[in-house]
Parts: sequence; structure tokens; C-alpha cells
Amino acid sequence: MEARRMSEQNPFGRDYWEERYAAPGLAWSGDPNPVLVTEAAELTPGTALDIGSGEGGDAFWLATLGWNITGVDISTNALEKARTRAESLDLAAAARIQWQQHDLTAWAPPAQSFDLVSAQFMHLPDPSRSTLFAALAAAVAPGGTLLIVGHDVSREVDAHQSHRAALMFTIDDVLAAIDGEDLHVEAAESRERAQVAAHTESGHLRDIVVRATRPRSQAGESR
Repeated sequence: MEARRMSEQNPFGRDYWEERYAAPGLAWSGDPNPVLVTEAAELTPGTALDIGSGEGGDAFWLATLGWNITGVDISTNALEKARTRAESLDLAAAARIQWQQHDLTAWAPPAQSFDLVSAQFMHLPDPSRSTLFAALAAAVAPGGTLLIVGHDVSREVDAHQSHRAALMFTIDDVLAAIDGEDLHVEAAESRERAQVAAHTESGHLRDIVVRATRPRSQAGESR
């Protein structure tokens, strides 16, 4: 009964993603998300956590810059595609990526362990979403960066996306979830970007972007 209730609350659970990634070819472009490129290109490579890594476009791009990445996804099919593609493109970069299968509604990363924690379009129903965002904030190492990006809920949701409205979140939702981790919020805004998917009517979309850092002075502090 509990599994059925969770499935009804979030129809985009593991079964959905396993089926989607089981199809031949790539479900996405294979390119890194634009906001990640903008925000992370100038960061000093270290350890990174890529949440909802999918087919590995973000993780692979970070690896080519010298990052050591943990890519986490609920779908084993997605992880296998990501691993195979990365190894076919650049073995040295692929060796810097660890792929891990986790259900993000029941797993949390180790505290203060990553120099970059990235969640690109990780849309979960609440309270799972807030719990995850709080855990991601806690996982940022001293001097590290948290980057959370999502579809802007303030834009009009058309008919074919109305069933996803409950999975959307606002800037305030993110800020409330990460409050208490003593992160310095450097960006909390809605940004326009070009839309390349053919099924949308508009040529542009808006993304929620929250970037925050943990001061280096927190190193070694008790929690």
C-alpha cells in the first residue's frame, strides 16, 4: 500500500525512469546543462556530486575539466548508458566518475564531503524534495558550492504539463530547505534560457537558479 501511495504521489518514480532509459539512443542531448556550464566553468576542480545524473552529460563534462564525480541516479539503465557513453568518449575522464544507484527519497550523501553539489531539474514532491535539498546543502564541503536548478513554477503551466505542477518549486522553497546550513547564498533568481526541445510552443523557458557556498571557516566545526 505504501509503494502504491508513493507511486500515485509521484508518477515519475523508478519504474518510469527505468522504462524511459531502456529505450535505444539518448533521452537527452548528452550535453551539460547550460546553467551548470555557466556556474561551474571557473570553479577549481575537486570532488563533485551530480544528483539525478541521468545519461551523464553533466558528470562527463565535469570529468573532462578534472573533477572527481559521484553521479547518482535512481535508474540503473540510465547509469549504464552514462558509463558506456563516458568510456566511449574519454577513458581518462570516465575513470574520474563513480556511478551510484540511489532512491533520492531514501538516501542522503555524507555531510560536508563535496566541493560541488549539483542538482539539475530534480523535481520531487514535497516533503521529499525539501528533505533532499537540505541533505544536499549539508553535503557541501567548506569552501564548496551548492547549485540547484529547476523549472520556474511561476511560468504558466500548459495543459500537457499540468500534472507536473506539484513537482515544481520556487526560489523560496529552495531557500527554506537549505536554511540552517549556514551557506552564503550568492544567487537566487529566475533566468531565461533558449528552449531547444521541439515539443514546446515557446522559444524560451525560465529556470530557478540557487547557488550557495559554505565558508571555509566552517572546516572542522562540530555539527
